[in-house]
Amino acid sequence: MSAVWTDEVAPSANLKIERETHKLEKRLCREVGRAIVDYNMIEEGDKVMVCVSGGKDSYAMLDILLKLKARAPIHFDLIAVNLDQKQPGFPEEVLPKYLSELGVAFHIENQDTYSIVKRVIPEGKTTCGLCSRLRRGILYRVADALGATKVALGHHRDDMLQTFFLNMFFAGKLKSMPPKLVSDDGRHIVIRPLAYVAEKDLVRWAQHRELPIIPCTLCGSQENLKRKQVGEMLRDWDKKHPGRVENMFTALQNVVPSHLLDGTRHDFKGLKATGVADDEGDKAFDAPNFYALAPSLPALPMRPGSLAQSALRIVQV
Repeated sequence: MSAVWTDEVAPSANLKIERETHKLEKRLCREVGRAIVDYNMIEEGDKVMVCVSGGKDSYAMLDILLKLKARAPIHFDLIAVNLDQKQPGFPEEVLPKYLSELGVAFHIENQDTYSIVKRVIPEGKTTCGLCSRLRRGILYRVADALGATKVALGHHRDDMLQTFFLNMFFAGKLKSMPPKLVSDDGRHIVIRPLAYVAEKDLVRWAQHRELPIIPCTLCGSQENLKRKQVGEMLRDWDKKHPGRVENMFTALQNVVPSHLLDGTRHDFKGLKATGVADDEGDKAFDAPNFYALAPSLPALPMRPGSLAQSALRIVQV
């Protein structure tokens, strides 16, 4: 018996795909809209410079911002900007063609940063630091020339978590990517509208839209980058422990300086007993909360009559 598509099956499959794609689009618009509102990213009369690299993230950001612009209660303008860094083999015709067909205003900035990076950075070393500094300076200058009031970058939720762990593991800092910031020169507001968006949704959107992805031959070819290693760690956690990534991202929005160790953020030296109960005090971090957040944690070995066993009995009461 041969396996063939029938007239009855194909429409049903297509309908399911359309339904899932519609749900994905609604989710992307909702999460981007929520981030914009939460952090007041875009205001009446803004001219938003949307930085488009040719990767899935910036393509999706432009797509969603165009959709939101059409239905937003305020007026703002978008202009897509690409920095052609003159990497060998870069298909320079792809983005102008795509942006023209999309009907969005755009500007292509041609600057040979590739040669600078290859000349300065030894072979095999990470190029991202210098490349990003050069790119950032050029984009800020372009924003000035275009009269842009906001500069939109395509970093998503997973990028922010990766940056947090990179800083913690390798720089000794609790630091991530902010959803909104003032630029190094103090003259521009930089926004990340994809702050709440999961990378796996962006992958699905790129597949649905059949976006003309342009690979980066600088950082994209460095397979041992620490960022890639951290990214693999997060993806592995997401598969093995559903909800863990979401909890970690939520934690970035619920920082409690009094329960960390940074004396510049909390006056530990000046603490005095007040005699007034505090609902946010140390009892808020007792064991039941941890068990609620992480029910799959393995049980710890406990000796009969130990302090740990006594504490567990109290928690279970």
